[in-house]
Amino acid sequence: MTDISENTKTLGAVDVVIMAAGKGTRMNSKRPKVLHLLAGRALVQHVVDTAAQLSVRQVVVITGNGATEVEAALAHSAELGSGFKMDFVRQEPQLGTGHAVQQALPVLRDDGIVVVLSGDVPLIRADTLQHLIAACGGSRLALLTIDCADPTGYGRIVRQGEVVQAIVEQKDATDQQRAISEVYSGIMALPATHLKTWLARLDPQNAQGEYYLTDIVKFAVADGVPVVAHQITDPLQVAGVNSPLQLAELERAYQGRTALQLMAQGVRLADPARFDVRGQLHCAQDVFVDVNCVFAGLVTLGEGVTIGANCVISNAAIAAGAVIHPFTHIEGGKPGTQDFIEVGAGALVGPFARLRPGARLGAEVHVGNFVEVKNSTLARGAKANHLAYLGDATLGERVNYGAGSITANYDGAFKHRTVIEADAHIGSNCVLVAPVTIGAGATVGGGSTITKDTPPAALSVARARQVSIANWKRPTK
Repeated sequence: MTDISENTKTLGAVDVVIMAAGKGTRMNSKRPKVLHLLAGRALVQHVVDTAAQLSVRQVVVITGNGATEVEAALAHSAELGSGFKMDFVRQEPQLGTGHAVQQALPVLRDDGIVVVLSGDVPLIRADTLQHLIAACGGSRLALLTIDCADPTGYGRIVRQGEVVQAIVEQKDATDQQRAISEVYSGIMALPATHLKTWLARLDPQNAQGEYYLTDIVKFAVADGVPVVAHQITDPLQVAGVNSPLQLAELERAYQGRTALQLMAQGVRLADPARFDVRGQLHCAQDVFVDVNCVFAGLVTLGEGVTIGANCVISNAAIAAGAVIHPFTHIEGGKPGTQDFIEVGAGALVGPFARLRPGARLGAEVHVGNFVEVKNSTLARGAKANHLAYLGDATLGERVNYGAGSITANYDGAFKHRTVIEADAHIGSNCVLVAPVTIGAGATVGGGSTITKDTPPAALSVARARQVSIANWKRPTK
């Protein structure tokens, strides 16, 4: 299959304009509408990421409501070396879609194809935009359209035969025009030189008193520039978000589409309707995921991994054959850093376990119920099966770490490390006060508070002598 970005490059430079200035009144939120999250990413971030797949030259984001927040949220996209220049322009006040795109003109070059997108339409696909750009071909006005069973609220595509003559907005349409089911999606591609010429001719003589971007269609017709429509059948790609209900519906649709893709690859999902990916999830063969699991950041699941019900997993690599029991919470740091979590082949984790940033479990490690692991390494076969805390620790192979035991790693100013060498056994209810090393094969007696290194193969006990007082009476009132 030919690469999308390569096909796009053959058509010349592509610049993207994203309209993200709207208030989103129906969201009933102080947060700018385009910053509401879909699958863990801002709506507008989805649009920027799709544009990046086309190897665009420039992305211009038009902000207005909550401009400072939107610009700050997107600024990192360009910083991450996405390969395109990002500019922000502001639309103040908001006087319509045509007025919005007018604000982008000072930073747009004259030699490219401009693709106009909406920051609240997050699921547009890169291959669809590629076809739209090809339809433009550097000389035509290309509109992305779709046939709607209920076209209410959308601009209607008015044709004469197969030729597009105009887009008529709902409030300006006649009864005959409102019966048209083909509607404009809000997405178009056209030469920058034409766009600049036509935007200069806009006026607000319409029912809403706004500058309609759609009016440029009649200018194209008047100037003899061909207007073409690329019609799609997938409504998800052009679905916008204007209310919490629409956002929830789109979230579920997105997750359903993701679930279908994973199952087509051989992943077994107990219930595709109770499954959420809020980042990137990569699965090998024969992975099983039970209900109500959430995956965030970057997660990779090796062959035959089992994820129990109600788990939350972010930024982690889980190797083949590992079992993550129900209600386990794995919260790793950024990929490529030491905070990213690794779980070895055949490891057993949970239920009700918590792995925090920097946890690294070797093969066949057991981390059981109500065990918390942070910035610690457990070598092959190590076990911490019950009610324990391991922070800033290094455990050797086959270490057995008792119930109720903790590493006291913080002295009030600095963190210190605990080293437990291979084959050591730590009894229940122990406190290992770091920095401290437990020698290979050593045993620490239950209830001990260890403040000094222990020698290999020795039994170390550090607790007060038991005293029993006969005939002792409790105080009474």
